[in-house]
Amino acid sequence: MVSTGSRISSQVPAGDLPRVPYARVLAVLLLALMGILAGGAALRESATFDEVAHIGAGVSYLQRLDMRLNEEHPPLAKVMAAIPLVLRGTRADYTHISWTNSAQFIPHAFMGEWIFGEWMLARWNDPQRTLMWARFPMLILTLALGWVVFSCARRLGGDWGGLLSVSAYVSAPAFIAFGPLVLTDIAITLFCLLTLCQFAEMWRQPSHQNAFRFGICLAGALLTKFSSGLLFLAFGAFALSLRFLPLPGVPRDKAQRRAWSRLRWRWTFKATLLAAIVVYMVYFVLSLHQSTDALYLIGHSDGWTVVRRILMPPWLYLRGLLLFALMSVRPTFILGHGYSHGVWFYFPVLLVLKSPLGFLGLMALLLGLALERRRHPERPPIIPPSEAVFWRVIWVALVVFTAACSLSGMTISIRHFTIPIVLLILMLAPLPRMIQGLTTGSRLWPQGVAGAAVLLAACSVVSVVRAYPFYFPYFNSLTWSHPMYWWASDSNVDWNQALPEVREFADRRGLKTLNIDFYGNTDPTLTVPQARFWSCQEPSADDANQWVVISSNVILDAEHCAWLMQYPHEMIAAGSMWAVHLPSVIPAAGAPGGPPPASQRKPFLGMPLDTRVPTINLFRHPDQLPSYCADVEAQIKKYYRR
Repeated sequence: MVSTGSRISSQVPAGDLPRVPYARVLAVLLLALMGILAGGAALRESATFDEVAHIGAGVSYLQRLDMRLNEEHPPLAKVMAAIPLVLRGTRADYTHISWTNSAQFIPHAFMGEWIFGEWMLARWNDPQRTLMWARFPMLILTLALGWVVFSCARRLGGDWGGLLSVSAYVSAPAFIAFGPLVLTDIAITLFCLLTLCQFAEMWRQPSHQNAFRFGICLAGALLTKFSSGLLFLAFGAFALSLRFLPLPGVPRDKAQRRAWSRLRWRWTFKATLLAAIVVYMVYFVLSLHQSTDALYLIGHSDGWTVVRRILMPPWLYLRGLLLFALMSVRPTFILGHGYSHGVWFYFPVLLVLKSPLGFLGLMALLLGLALERRRHPERPPIIPPSEAVFWRVIWVALVVFTAACSLSGMTISIRHFTIPIVLLILMLAPLPRMIQGLTTGSRLWPQGVAGAAVLLAACSVVSVVRAYPFYFPYFNSLTWSHPMYWWASDSNVDWNQALPEVREFADRRGLKTLNIDFYGNTDPTLTVPQARFWSCQEPSADDANQWVVISSNVILDAEHCAWLMQYPHEMIAAGSMWAVHLPSVIPAAGAPGGPPPASQRKPFLGMPLDTRVPTINLFRHPDQLPSYCADVEAQIKKYYRR
């Protein structure tokens, strides 16, 4: 699955850098360390916000060939996570109201996916084993991505470039934190990188074999996340760049260059058609038993049944794409301020704050050496001519994906920036050749720079080892001036994964009940039996002199609970959550030291209704799901009639 052809898996470009003995073994050892860190951390964590819906949906796709749940994301990552669960005989009750009531799309299936996933994960099966086996394939994907990074970097920078890039990858907290989770972010990063590799190979040497590999990788990307459509912008930008920045091997004559490009675009079209066929077939099989009632407008008679079945795959894909687009604008919180929309500086700021200082040092060193090389244009190129197309594809894609992320309305988490991060890591691959190419009067200067690069890479690895097992709230020491909940929120800090640590706190204190204002939509009592849902904005007199636990996300962003931090408090899970001991008398709302007045209370996540309360109630009383969905549907209709 991770092979991108013999050029990636085995061929290393010739260069003047010395080979590293057992380079592949060293890369495997680094990835093994990452597996231990990421896997060990994941074993300690509760199910995160989105995992509940993804796991339940993936199992239902394979067991029922019905895609009614979680249509807002393509199925591949969810199916891969569900494979070991289905093979182990994971139980799901398809007579349950959460399934039978989800035949309609919105709001029934949208609400039902959470109830069904919660019951399947925590009530019909052993929650710890189910979560562990669902996360196992995702951990394998994460390590596979690391191997592809190493292989691609070796093409660009030899053994030293490969090891430098893979060191940066395994020490990236974002990949360690999100890699083992049942999400789409790391999977789409893997398939996008494979697609870019094969696109470059096909344009370098068009052939049936290269086009087939490109088409399969592109299909994997399209089946993983709807944002994979940005790949087509990257392809177009690459072709456009050839008109202004010619590459070796590209004809200079206008007519010859046009013929050269047309040949490659024809192969690209054929490969894209193959990808579309694969996507269609996957959707067709996984929706084979799904009702086609949504297409009844086409025809009601039995004769139209086959037509509706044939049209279901594109209908499901386009409907999911539409829902994805509607959900792609979310409020943003960064640097102590909330915004109603995305902000362009969100991801650059997070990249600086949530990266090890060693990685930032490597990027600064790369920038400095790149500027130094501009003063000496007579030097030979650092990228082998045989890899010029691949290098151009990588940095053009980096520009396209970075621009798209910066302009996106979905600036809520570093996990949505993993594709630019991995492409940025590949930018480090030529660094060893740049160091070796330094022309100074002293040999000690290149050796000193090389030693600094090795030291920076080692520091990055050491920093993530020291951070174990808390990678969600990882921030580097540049954030010393403010608490982490001031810098960012959402899954950058807490994503409901720290509930086991909350239980340890409650058990250690001997607490029989514990008020929790958490950041999730699952029933916390499944992990913390003492838990009782609580709003930090509306404490009661009975809460006085009690311990309460709050998510970092509700302090400044999701709610308005900074008033609590003036009382004795302690960190849980390295700051993902906080335990606060309330005073013997809680000041009145709006009074100094008290909760905010009603006029200053923030609705959770900016929504008119705190969805946690009804969702938890539906988990415990799923028979109320039809009436709840009917009420939501009526509110939606009323809203659009205005």
